[in-house]
Amino acid sequence: MARHRVARRRGLLVVAAGLVGVLTAAWFVVRSLSDSPASEADLPHASPGPYKPSLYVEPAGPAVDQVRTYESEGRTAEATAIRKIADRPVAAWFADETTDPAARARDLVTSAAVAGKIPVLTLYRIPQRDCGSHSGGGATTPAEYSAWIGSIAAAIAGHRAIVIVEPDAVAQAVQGCLNETERVQRYKLLGQAIDKFSANPQVSVYLDGGNPSWITDTTRMGDALKRAGVARADGFALNVANFETTEANIDYGTRLSKKLGGSRFVVDTSRNGNGPAPKTDYDGHWCNPPGRALGDAPTLQTGHKLVDAFLWIKRPGESDGACGDGAPEAGKWWPKYALELARG
Repeated sequence: MARHRVARRRGLLVVAAGLVGVLTAAWFVVRSLSDSPASEADLPHASPGPYKPSLYVEPAGPAVDQVRTYESEGRTAEATAIRKIADRPVAAWFADETTDPAARARDLVTSAAVAGKIPVLTLYRIPQRDCGSHSGGGATTPAEYSAWIGSIAAAIAGHRAIVIVEPDAVAQAVQGCLNETERVQRYKLLGQAIDKFSANPQVSVYLDGGNPSWITDTTRMGDALKRAGVARADGFALNVANFETTEANIDYGTRLSKKLGGSRFVVDTSRNGNGPAPKTDYDGHWCNPPGRALGDAPTLQTGHKLVDAFLWIKRPGESDGACGDGAPEAGKWWPKYALELARG
């Protein structure tokens, strides 16, 4: 699959011959990707020919388990609601798991290949992750992180995948939770991650770029993404684990793209069906806010020329953190919130 290939449609040549004489006319209609909506075939590394790739749905996971539990309890309405999550392709997150991440990644891409689908992997283990907040943690040293990245990249070699690199990492660096030395080190590690995965010609890599309500100055965000190596990636990702509307993300992404020479992007639409919560306080705006809903279904055909995909990067129903109302720690399945999202 060729990186950022420009698709063109051949024109139509119409030749008409008359009895009295011969009249020949030709029309050539050329339409470049830059003027047409994005589709599956326009993705970086898209396969040639009529084949249209689609996203991989894992057959197991907390949402699938929850459906079975509700069905066994005779709670049909709840099971039907959670199927809206269980039956959708969602990203597999690689963070601080105790199991072998390379083996898990290999199993994921192998299963997806058998199904003829594309899996989405999210890398989330940068040192000083989340600036010590609800999702704090990550690798303890740069060397540990580099080795971790290398093992996963090697595990998926030769397979197709979409890789999202380190949600929040660039935006938090811009926001100022790191000193300059730490910031330089972070950008270096992000660049290494991009290079490791981009070395696989079948992987599309997107560096996280925050969301429209966070670093609103696209010049600042664009400069930071450049320092982190976005030019060597396939583009950037927006709205990961957030709730900003798809329209707002496309507007912000388009403006940010102009700062990056026309870079393409993907949008996390997993929980933005009702848009963001009111900004009553910091945690309340983004950490398991009530009244939210599932967003646009994951797809590689967005209808927007710069948007490669709508993805469910954040796994709906998994907590943003222990921020009240009985919420579990970040990343843990929370049936109550999953039902709220599914019911909208």
